[in-house]
Amino acid sequence: MNWHFPFFLLTTVTLPSLCSQFNPLSLEELGSDTGIQVFNQIVKSRPHDNIIVSPHGIASVLGMLQLGADGRTKKQLTTVMRYGVNGVGKVLKKINKAIVSKKNKDIVTVANAVFVKNGFKMEVPFATRNKDVFQCEVRNVNFEDPVSACDSINMWVKNETRGMIDHLLSPDLIDGVLTRLVLVNAVYFKGLWKSRFQPENTKKRTFVAADGKSYQVPMLAQLSVFRCGSTSTPSDLWYNFIELPYHGESISMLIALPTESSTPLSALIPHISTKTIDSWMNTMVPKRVQVVLPKFTAVAQTDLKEPLKVLGITEMFDPSKANFAKITRSENLHVSQIFQKAKIEVSEDGTKASAATTAILIARSSPPWFIVDRPFLFLIRHNPTGAVLFMGQINKP
Repeated sequence: MNWHFPFFLLTTVTLPSLCSQFNPLSLEELGSDTGIQVFNQIVKSRPHDNIIVSPHGIASVLGMLQLGADGRTKKQLTTVMRYGVNGVGKVLKKINKAIVSKKNKDIVTVANAVFVKNGFKMEVPFATRNKDVFQCEVRNVNFEDPVSACDSINMWVKNETRGMIDHLLSPDLIDGVLTRLVLVNAVYFKGLWKSRFQPENTKKRTFVAADGKSYQVPMLAQLSVFRCGSTSTPSDLWYNFIELPYHGESISMLIALPTESSTPLSALIPHISTKTIDSWMNTMVPKRVQVVLPKFTAVAQTDLKEPLKVLGITEMFDPSKANFAKITRSENLHVSQIFQKAKIEVSEDGTKASAATTAILIARSSPPWFIVDRPFLFLIRHNPTGAVLFMGQINKP
């Protein structure tokens, strides 16, 4: 008997502030790379939309699925991810702990759960390995009552994301007869800028969106020292990038946009990988710059099924081919749905008010400007591990 396995990956980010430890191509960077490849596929089909995903969240859920997969289903997952979770469990566990460590100062929470149908027989090693590597909890729900099952899952998500995402699942996504389990990953981030943007400097400025139309949007501004640089894609398109660190200094927002306003953001995105990001980190130099950045909130729900199929993960979605024998031997399971919901808020400094004031000193010689007044790419990176917690394209704030 086949079942629908609506597995949902949810990620949330709050940046209330406008707000390496492992070897060079570390495991986490391999995982984040998979998420970046998924992002590239999504952008191809939706070039003018605001898109946000959590590469780390995608890697986490694929890792949890990999622990339950066998045969060709497992082979496809390990081929695309480029590592087998069982062989590197200890290192993954260490990475996952580092990402949520209090040493970050900024808040990062990653929560994983498997919601299982009451009475469903799950293989013990699957549950114990997921708990050990991904700190994944197992909860029983009554899928025969889709409304109450949804309420339970949505409440869990709401709690884990501090209320940022309060509605992930709707009852029509659950098949009362066939659904056996739902995997959920929630990533939440809240950071305060190391160098705050003063509210009095926020003014409406022109932003030229991907459709070519001009919009007046609130823009944050500050003159300060930031690490920045520029480089070109293999096809010789130049673009600029800048690092805006959060106050704990282990997490940064990276922003990239084409140097020429005539170059579309879509020409830049296929070039991005963790290797590219590493090269930015190694070549950026501190400069005194005037940064102008939109204040924005964006929410995006993204279906990951088609992008994963394009990358070569196909069998787990096929009822006749999927092999999740390590989750259960009593039934044939397949993944019916996989999606992610993410939210980001970028503002002057966040919810924690501070009495500290900063005087902006204007130098006599005009400093260079980094003006984000057209579509841009952003990434939120945990620097000690190279984990890309969130990435997105903003075409219209």
